[in-house]
Amino acid sequence: MSCAQALEQFLSRYHQSYQSSLGEGPRCYARGEASPCVLQEDGEDPQLWQTIRREQPGSFANVSHALELPLHADIDEFYGQFFAAHLLFEADFGEGELLQPWSQDDFEFLQQNLIGHLMMKRKLKQPPTWFIGLLGQGDEMICVDNETGAVWRETPGELPSKKLADSLEEFLVMLRPRVAPAVEPVEPTMADVDHPGLWARMKLMWQHLFSRR
Repeated sequence: MSCAQALEQFLSRYHQSYQSSLGEGPRCYARGEASPCVLQEDGEDPQLWQTIRREQPGSFANVSHALELPLHADIDEFYGQFFAAHLLFEADFGEGELLQPWSQDDFEFLQQNLIGHLMMKRKLKQPPTWFIGLLGQGDEMICVDNETGAVWRETPGELPSKKLADSLEEFLVMLRPRVAPAVEPVEPTMADVDHPGLWARMKLMWQHLFSRR
């Protein structure tokens, strides 16, 4: 099974879990951001949404070229196949959420954030990783080791601390959809960040990225 197939299976389980538990699909706070995922066009949040397979898969070749860094093939399979909202999950190692692009604009915003993350890793002289989600209250990221494709938990600015799976495919199979009502996000501000300089900018970037839904 490929990473793309494992993600597709998790997405199918995700929507089925919401239908079984709540009698409808998942909802999210779109906050006026257009997306082909939205099922109702009345502009009222939280919006019902569905996963949409992209007609033209997204590619991170531009990011790889800009950074002169070959990126693991799984990054295109994980981020480039679908448009969707964030995906809540639970697993034996804890709860979290996976990040997916909401629209093409969101995909490009995601690429910018990943460039920032990879540049920070380079500045710190740490091996490159790229994030796919958050754990717990958002203090730790779920990251993929760019060389091996293994999935790790990582605190921003630090080396990965614990391996969660040998591959993204294996990691996705471990996850169980977590059914929960949509929670209106709080827009982060610099006052919410307790580290100055680069760390403040990076933490704000990650908070903003994950508060979009």
